[in-house]
Order: sequence, then C-alpha cells, then structure tokens
Amino acid sequence: MDQSDTTTQATQGFEEVKQKRKRKRNAVDMEEEVEPKKPTEDMEIKRPNFPPVDASVSLGGRAEFRSVPVPSHRFTPLKENWMKIFTPIVEHLKLQIRLNVRTKNVEIKTSKHTTDLGAIQKAEDFVRAFMLGFNVDDALALVRLDDLFVESFEVTDVKPLKGDHLSRAIGRIAGVGGKTKFTIENVTKTRIVLADSKVHILGSFQNIAIARNAICGLILGSPPSKVYGNMRAVASRMAERF
Repeated sequence: MDQSDTTTQATQGFEEVKQKRKRKRNAVDMEEEVEPKKPTEDMEIKRPNFPPVDASVSLGGRAEFRSVPVPSHRFTPLKENWMKIFTPIVEHLKLQIRLNVRTKNVEIKTSKHTTDLGAIQKAEDFVRAFMLGFNVDDALALVRLDDLFVESFEVTDVKPLKGDHLSRAIGRIAGVGGKTKFTIENVTKTRIVLADSKVHILGSFQNIAIARNAICGLILGSPPSKVYGNMRAVASRMAERF
C-alpha cells in the first residue's frame, strides 16, 4: 500500500476547518465606537434620585450612645436649665437623654424614632458647649446650624505666663467690666467664655480665626486700640468678600 493511499484514507473522515477572516476595523469605525452620543434636546437626562438614609437602618438596629461629663460647678446651672436642654434634644432631634447622678454624666442615646444620622453628634456638641460655660440659647445654635464650632485653648499656649503676668493677660482679654470681650464678640459675631486660663470660642470657622487672633494679640501685650483696628479691618474685608 502506497503512503499516499494511507494519508487519503486517514483524512477521509475529517473536514478541513476554514479560518474566519477578521475584518480590519478602520479608524473611522473606531472613532464612532469611542465617541459617546451627545445629548440632544429631545433626550431627557435622568438624574438619580436617592431617598434619605434612615438612621435605624444604617446603624443596623443598634443604639448609639454618648456621655458628657458634668463639672461640679455646672450642676446647679444644669438643673435650672434642664428643660431648655431636654426639649430640643427629645422633641426635635428625637433622642433620649438623662442625667446620671451617680456617674455625674449626661447620657444621650438614639431611639427608634431617630431619623437624622448626625443628631447625636449635634446633641453632644450642644451639651458639651453648655458644660464649658456658654449660655443655653447660644449653645442651641450648634443644633440649628451646621457650620458652627467650639474652639478651646489656654492662655499659656500663646505665651508661657505665670503669677501676676497671667492674671494681667486674662484681665486684658476681659477688659474693664467685660468691655473688651463684648467688643470682640460683637465685631466677630462669636461668643467667648473665659474660664480661668482657658478660652472657649463659639462661632463659624472664619469668625473664630478673627477672634482668636485678636485674643492672641491681647495676650502678647498689644494695646486694645490696635487690636480693635486690626480686627475691624479684617471683619470689614470678610464682609465685602461675602
């Protein structure tokens, strides 16, 4: 048997596979594929509409808990203004609040009626600002507005003073009858609390920066007239900008 006969018999049961020719894409076709369709007047652009996230769903049914310590000198003001603190936290923020006399803490907790995720943080900032010495009405602005903060620092952070020098620096910040402190508050639209050598400022970020610079200038020994001039110039520039 010849070798050619054997190869023909072996290939009789198989068919030759024809390769598919790939069509070369032109540059024009590629540009048409890459270029997105431009929206026309007839086409409506649908924007995604996401419903608000429920606090109970995001927390997975778990209750969030915060605790704010109460200093000994703020117990009496806390008892006198308890209803002013209790009402906005419970009725508006839908939270639970109680005063733990044994541990001397104000405890705040979310409930099943809480709808806002940031409600417990607002309530904690509100209570903490009251404990620092701010008035209830001033501290309540932390609940109503989103862009308010509390900044605290010590006089010795600006300049290491001791004894009578420290007392005179605190006196320069307060002024005669609190005149200097009230002027800084009115010009910068902030609220300031002087607690011994600590200074607490409540306001927006930019206003806090202006008030802090004025207080630092007084601590370093600048005369109040110069501080007033610089502060009013900066405040007027900020007002013109906005």
